[in-house]
Amino acid sequence: MFKKILVALDQSPMGQRVFEEGLAIAKANQASMMLLHVLSAEEDGSPQILVSPDIGYYPALSDTNLLIYREQWEQYEKKGLAMLDRWVETAKNEGLVAESTQNVGQAGKNICKLVEQWGADLVVMGRRGRSGLTALLLGSVSNYVLHHAPCSVLIVHIEPTPKSSSAQSEASAAAS
Repeated sequence: MFKKILVALDQSPMGQRVFEEGLAIAKANQASMMLLHVLSAEEDGSPQILVSPDIGYYPALSDTNLLIYREQWEQYEKKGLAMLDRWVETAKNEGLVAESTQNVGQAGKNICKLVEQWGADLVVMGRRGRSGLTALLLGSVSNYVLHHAPCSVLIVHIEPTPKSSSAQSEASAAAS
């Protein structure tokens, strides 16, 4: 029986599914939830620094580019906190004890560190589906957690949409 469930979330559609799975398990076990979002350049949708030619010592790092990046990062942080607040409220409305944290850095290491600090006995997380060279170069957060977390880990998968039904949906939408 699980008592403390760490749910590792991101701002992708997968994040919603991961939260729902974590919530269902927490309800079934009357477990506490810790919702974690890691601010990382690896997350899809995270701000990327703009590189543009400029006259100066460091052409790619103009003041304007850094200012734009900083503003985008602040919005990224706010969006992550709003997501966590919304899901904590949902869990509390279901009668659960829930809290959240948003950290900066490498997702896998942050997850494993919080597991130990908070004493989680289950991690619920998704996977991006990286494989081959991409996984080798960029790493796999889920693989890292599977091999380093001192507790059980549940990896949530989203079933791929068959190409034929996806094409049919697009054709139906275009016809409307």
